Amino acid sequence: MTTKTNTNSHGIRDNHGRGKVSDFLVEKLATGSELSIVSAYFTIYAYEALSEQLDQIKQLHFLFGEPRFIQSLDPEKTDKKSFKIEDEGLELANRLQQKDVARRCAEWITRKVEIRSVKEANLLHGKLYHIDDGRREHALLGSSNFTRRGLGLAATSNIELNLVVDSDRDRTDLKVWFDELWNDANLVADVKQQVLEYLAQLYVDHSPEFIYFKTLFHVFEKFLAGQEETAGFFENTTITDSAIWKTLFDFQKDGVKGVLSPCASPKTLLPSSTLQRSHPTLKKSENAKLATHCCHWGQ
Repeated sequence: MTTKTNTNSHGIRDNHGRGKVSDFLVEKLATGSELSIVSAYFTIYAYEALSEQLDQIKQLHFLFGEPRFIQSLDPEKTDKKSFKIEDEGLELANRLQQKDVARRCAEWITRKVEIRSVKEANLLHGKLYHIDDGRREHALLGSSNFTRRGLGLAATSNIELNLVVDSDRDRTDLKVWFDELWNDANLVADVKQQVLEYLAQLYVDHSPEFIYFKTLFHVFEKFLAGQEETAGFFENTTITDSAIWKTLFDFQKDGVKGVLSPCASPKTLLPSSTLQRSHPTLKKSENAKLATHCCHWGQ
């Protein structure tokens, strides 16, 4: 929950000396409001901070300005900013509350939120917050994403450049613009289910085995970038075209890969099939790369 700081007469909201974006939202959101947002990022902690207001709205249409999160939902990935469910630089207390916050956010999304994303990367750059409180429209246009830093809620928030739109005509035009994008099936796609599935990963209870492999993956994740050649080694040789190879079971193929690997060590190599079963969100190339790094680690 957040409270409003002193208001000012500035039309600019920069999270610095001219007011915060969060203050604008707290002031303008009312029970039964219809909210429309364009943002590249979304975080559960931004929701948590504004939950008192957001829980009372009628509906939210959230449009992601970047599609990359569909391919990369893991919260610890370097490029997670395309769909940043977790804010960076969080205090330990916030980390410990993650499961509860994620669950409450998912319940809220299920009840009141529709989520779509543009299909093409680097196509939509603007950020928009439009509110219809049932009596009049309000709008803020600029650079702030739906994150704690973007809304001015973090200890070291971003210095943004947003403008409160004070023209009735312009506020209406912005909503028309938003609706045109929202309803264009050639440009946007519904991604609500992907978001809910991702959030479920943050609050469901996992088995110890899953947690072990999840931890192991993140230990080696920073070493995985740029290893596509290693991941595709066997696919680029004649081994996989042989009749014998095609008769092998998956566990036998993993054994062959381990034997032929220059760093092979039976006690340290983790087959990609094991990783895939334990962490199904990993891509096959990531599994292979992780297996390679695991065997290096064991030498």
